[in-house]
Amino acid sequence: MRILLTNDDGIDAPGINVLAEELINNGHQVLIVAPDRQQSATSHSITLHEPLRIFERGKDKYATTGTPTDCVTLASQKLIKNPVDLVISGINSGQNMGEDVLYSGTVAAALEGMFLGMRSIAISITTFHNQKFKTAARYLCKMIEDGIVEKIGKDEILNINVPSVEFDEIKGIKITELDHRHYDDFVAEQTDPRGGKIYWIGGDKPFWTYKENSDAKAISENFISITPVSPQFTKFDSIDKYKNWLK
Repeated sequence: MRILLTNDDGIDAPGINVLAEELINNGHQVLIVAPDRQQSATSHSITLHEPLRIFERGKDKYATTGTPTDCVTLASQKLIKNPVDLVISGINSGQNMGEDVLYSGTVAAALEGMFLGMRSIAISITTFHNQKFKTAARYLCKMIEDGIVEKIGKDEILNINVPSVEFDEIKGIKITELDHRHYDDFVAEQTDPRGGKIYWIGGDKPFWTYKENSDAKAISENFISITPVSPQFTKFDSIDKYKNWLK
């Protein structure tokens, strides 16, 4: 397959490079277009008020000064010479489950690929420590070999989360839905050297509901979670209610 590979952790992050190596070793053609720096939690932002630059970093490997969404847009318009079969965003450092998909640059890059007419996958590993990127890369290559890409429909992406364990410790794969999470102490307050207040957004470990058939529950049991995600935000069952109000 011809694959466009991107991420939000930056072009030098281990996840994207481990995955690129595994994909190439499995016979795929890989074009890497990724941010030149950390771009986590940029969601679907695009750069409108400053110019973007593209830097060649090796054979079929480019860094950009933009967001993950910018990377996919630039790749599609300026770098892709032949149509690609798949966009992969990842392997992200840290989970993208539940509401995290709304903030995630990783997921946004996959969604941008979908908007541009390409089948797309976002893949993340669910820890920031002792990361087993090789496990996620091997499983993703196996999924591709088994035909999962052909199953991806219009107006959807696959959001994949992989436990950070050894390959043979994975118990299987589950098709899941997004869970719900909350953080304690989501805003940390500190004092700068001049006595002024400063704030850091970002909680400690998230607390999940672990509802049945959710991504978080699957991960907690050492299963890989695959969640079909669609950007359809219209709440159709409320339309009649507001039409009646309008009358």
